Amino acid sequence: MCARISVLLSFVVFGALGQTPLSDAGIPDPAPSEQQASTADTPQQTNSNGDAQRSAIEVQPGPPVIKQKDLWEKTGWFHPFVRMPKYVLQDQKAIWTSPFHTTKSDIKYWVIFGAATGAFIATDHLIVKQLPNSSSQVSVSSWASRFGAAYSLIPISGAFYFIGTGTHDERFRETGLLAFETLINTTLVVQALKMVAGRERPFEGDGGGHFEQSPSRWSSGFPSGHAISVWSMASIVAHQYPHPRIIPILAYGLATTVVAARIGARQHFPGDVVAGSAMGWFIGDFVYGRRHNRELDAKKTFAEKVLDHVNLGFAMQQ
Repeated sequence: MCARISVLLSFVVFGALGQTPLSDAGIPDPAPSEQQASTADTPQQTNSNGDAQRSAIEVQPGPPVIKQKDLWEKTGWFHPFVRMPKYVLQDQKAIWTSPFHTTKSDIKYWVIFGAATGAFIATDHLIVKQLPNSSSQVSVSSWASRFGAAYSLIPISGAFYFIGTGTHDERFRETGLLAFETLINTTLVVQALKMVAGRERPFEGDGGGHFEQSPSRWSSGFPSGHAISVWSMASIVAHQYPHPRIIPILAYGLATTVVAARIGARQHFPGDVVAGSAMGWFIGDFVYGRRHNRELDAKKTFAEKVLDHVNLGFAMQQ
């Protein structure tokens, strides 16, 4: 059973990592050599620090989530939401069909993460038993895990969009939209996998985390919904704001705190949160690579502008 679940996870997540990019029509895009030849004279977009903005899996860019007609000085504030359902359908098609066009060079990710997931699933019920599992542990962990719930992350993504709109910060707006699109994708993926896995949570049954024995397939333990959601959000924020480094550190630190709290709250086994975290990060990476408007890379982020003022003030005091 563990091997079957490992294969299922690898099928969904790491196939997307090594897929041959598809156009919106579902037709494979030109081979890398052809793309290189056709874009040799096109300058690469970079951010204000001179670093190229790209996804780790180098997804072929699609229509951006924010187009020129959506910019704050124009009339397209709500246009992105109208396009969102179409974009999500395209994302889901790419995610679920990705194993059928995975590149050979990326098979290693299937092997590495598939084996790691299988190892955690085989031993995580023993790991959980080593925790104190006291009432205070469960109480504190339950409170901390709220930051990874949908009722926390959806308002945060909305705040990014509407604050960015009000302050005319297009990258802030885009971050909210990318996060929203990613959360929809992760919700669809995690619920489908929960229905298939049907894994018991630590407090159910004999505490062994058996698959296909959950009292409710809809709320089964594998994979962790909190983990996939919070790590997808952290992935988007870290991709959008790689500088200063404190922003990715805080994003991933918060995500790590949430997944640890899910284990402490006895809601998930380590294998559940590890699988969910990996899936969330790569889905966030995919959406960023697919929908990020690279014309925004030439503009400084809000954090970089703040740092400029701080550095200027410090220099004047000197």
